[in-house]
Amino acid sequence: MASDNKKKKFFIVTTIPGSLDFFKGQLRLLNESLDVSAVSSQKDLLERFGKEEGIQTIHIPMRRPISLWKDPVSLMRFIALFAVTRPHIVHGNTPKGSFLSMIAAWLTRVPVRIYMCHGLRYQGYQGRMRRLLMAMERISCRCATCVIAVSHGAKNTLLNDSICPPEKLMIVGDGSAGGIDLSLFDRGKITPAKEIAALVPPGDFKFCFVGRIVKDKGINELVKAFSQLCDERGDVSLVMVGPFEDAENPVDDSTRQTLRNHPKIHLLGSKSDVKPYIVACDMLLLPSYREGLPTVPIEAGALAVPTIATDIPGCNEVVIDGKNGYLVKPRDWESLLEAMKLAVNGRDSSIKKMGQTAREMVEAKYEQKKVWNAYRELYCSLAYPTK
Repeated sequence: MASDNKKKKFFIVTTIPGSLDFFKGQLRLLNESLDVSAVSSQKDLLERFGKEEGIQTIHIPMRRPISLWKDPVSLMRFIALFAVTRPHIVHGNTPKGSFLSMIAAWLTRVPVRIYMCHGLRYQGYQGRMRRLLMAMERISCRCATCVIAVSHGAKNTLLNDSICPPEKLMIVGDGSAGGIDLSLFDRGKITPAKEIAALVPPGDFKFCFVGRIVKDKGINELVKAFSQLCDERGDVSLVMVGPFEDAENPVDDSTRQTLRNHPKIHLLGSKSDVKPYIVACDMLLLPSYREGLPTVPIEAGALAVPTIATDIPGCNEVVIDGKNGYLVKPRDWESLLEAMKLAVNGRDSSIKKMGQTAREMVEAKYEQKKVWNAYRELYCSLAYPTK
């Protein structure tokens, strides 16, 4: 390990500071070996994160949507930053943050340029926008010296769509950007949310969705399947934890109306801690169209709650059909409905066993310290290669 005055500079980049939460705790540990700085937008939130982690922060304004006027300005700021500070490693995350930082790092000849692919945004689009987003991914990969996929599904997609050459691609361990702290996801130490007990009739089977309420998360199909299930039986409820996002990819108007008016659907908004809400429910739902490696099913599994998810890359690495949940066809509300029926019918036997299996699988694959140590070993080997 290098002494403090010889530690090499490691810049980690995300478009918004909220995405740095994937690396909470991990960056504090890494800062013992490397001189870590976080680069992102939203200055106040970024500085708060830096203080919590004990690392430096650098503010560069960025916009998540494509902006022909503001993106070039952000790119120039990255180029100036890297030219002056001379980092040894630039680690890009999230589509826009990676795209800008990888180009700037390549232009300024940063020795190690890591693009971490958490998911592929272009999978949710068609036509011209899809081609544009694919081109951005190719540029990010071309400018990087190393591309880390957080799941085997993401890696295979990058290869199959000719986005990244195989010699640059790798997966660390079983995937995941930061793993999960199992001590914080101990079901026996978490009190179920009283809010749910007050809203949901006793005896109802409780489905739960945690995430952004947008089309790409399969919300249109989820609402249609749940509404049909309610028509067939009355002992089910749906708890929705997360915000509506209408700027991009909004749900259908009919879906929004059902969400707000259905007596058995409970919109709880964003929560700083979702664990009590997951524990209070019987089954997590994630009928998403695209994922890298979804975090919420891993967290639910650690809490011994099984998941119904779509059979897509990323989800089908976390959920094994019939073992720790069910896999359904993407964009298919009838397939989702059948899985939800299986869950309700197995509430007293198979669902509990699936939850226990889910916890065991998370322990084996995603335990945090194991994941952190694997990444730390990789980053240090890139910064201080042995001769």
